[in-house]
Amino acid sequence: MRLLLLEDETDLAAILIKGLHESGFTVDHVTRLDAAEDALAVGSFDVAVLDRIVPDGDSIDLLKGRIAGFGCPVLLLTARDALQDKVDGLEAGADDYLLKPFHFDELLARLRALLRRPNTALGVRLVSGNLSFDTPTRTAEVGGSPLVLSRRELALLELLMRRMGRVVTKDVIESALYAFDDELGSNAIEVLVHRLRRKLVSAESSAAIHTLRGIGYMLDDAS
Repeated sequence: MRLLLLEDETDLAAILIKGLHESGFTVDHVTRLDAAEDALAVGSFDVAVLDRIVPDGDSIDLLKGRIAGFGCPVLLLTARDALQDKVDGLEAGADDYLLKPFHFDELLARLRALLRRPNTALGVRLVSGNLSFDTPTRTAEVGGSPLVLSRRELALLELLMRRMGRVVTKDVIESALYAFDDELGSNAIEVLVHRLRRKLVSAESSAAIHTLRGIGYMLDDAS
């Protein structure tokens, strides 16, 4: 799941990025409104977390233009607790509103709630044959036994399971799993797919990854 974070407080941003990474999100972090606008124009995000007031303006101005450019759910962060501020944010287009200071667990729960809404991407439990993936806990099992995967392997497995039986191109994988500033080797996707495939085979998963040379990858269940 790819997330855009607009937050200019360095310490808070570092805490959020660490927690979001551990929860399975790929995070693109920006500190200015114009950078968030540029990111949304060229990137494909599953959800956005926007600080209300940043050095170059008010995120409400960006929200008002969302109809013209982006369609991912938006959670607005703010220290403003007046009722009218909440109303302004929600009426401008925010899907949820969280007051600072907040606990990370609440932020995560609100993000998951947003992504469980109709027409969004996050389900609860993905199952294919004897392979299962629990999105809230970020755990995978084969035949009821834990499948130990890295954060990025889990992200790839989730992406492939959500598109079960359909081809997923390298470009789609790169966009979903890597942030703008991630350094990506020329064969990084191939290596990641190879590692995940090897672990699925070793665990005797009924679902297998197939390579369609020059096109992409597909997860299919043979059971």
